[in-house]
This record gives sequence, C-alpha cells and structure tokens, in this order.
Amino acid sequence: MTIDFPVLTAGPTPRFPGEKDWRFALTDADGFERAWTWQDLTSLRRENITVDIHCVTKWSKLDTRWSGVSVDTLLADVSARGSHAFFHCYGGYTPNLPLEDVTGGKAWIAFIYDREPLEPEQGGPARLLVPHL
Repeated sequence: MTIDFPVLTAGPTPRFPGEKDWRFALTDADGFERAWTWQDLTSLRRENITVDIHCVTKWSKLDTRWSGVSVDTLLADVSARGSHAFFHCYGGYTPNLPLEDVTGGKAWIAFIYDREPLEPEQGGPARLLVPHL
C-alpha cells in the first residue's frame, strides 16, 4: 500500500491546452460524433466514486476519492454496438477496452481527485477511470 500516488509515465507529462481549446468527443460505429467542451463535460451530472486502486506495477492505494461523469452518461446518445471502445488521449496514449469493462457503472471520465482538480501528473485535467482494471 502507498500513501503517495506514484507517477508512472512513458514520456513527458502532457499539459492541459486550456479550457477554450479542450474537447472530449465520442464517435460511434456509424461515424456519428458527439462532442463536449470542458464546460459541457463538467456541467454534466457528476458521480462521486471511492475505490481502491491496484496498479500492475505492484502498488495499491486504498479509498481513493474521485468525481466525474459516468461513461454510461456519455454513451446515452451514441450507438455503442461494437465490442470495444478505443480511446484517443491527449499526449498520444490510445488504450482500447471491451465495452463491457466501461459500461454498467464501471468507468468514468474523472476530473476531481481527493476534492481537487486532477493534476496533469495524474492524468488531468480529465482521465479515464476504470477501477476494476
């Protein structure tokens, strides 16, 4: 168990381009895109999540507190008929996950950690949070 929140990165920490330039978008299998500005995203209904984080690099942090928007909320107007979601993240990171791992209350776009805005070193201003993975 760790008190700190280790920073593990494959390169330099990407920096937030600023609220006016920030954008979050989903594109469905038919090419339909739904996009949100920073203000749009942070105005959606937030959920508070308290979870244990267990990293593949062998550390754990218990009772982490996050706030963000459920992926289910974001997918409400998007056709999610494929088997996977492919994420394009600022800075070039591109994970893909089975839809069953990011729906059903299992994943969020988090932008608050421990009641503070998420720092760039922890994936801020917003990051995909999938605690069971």
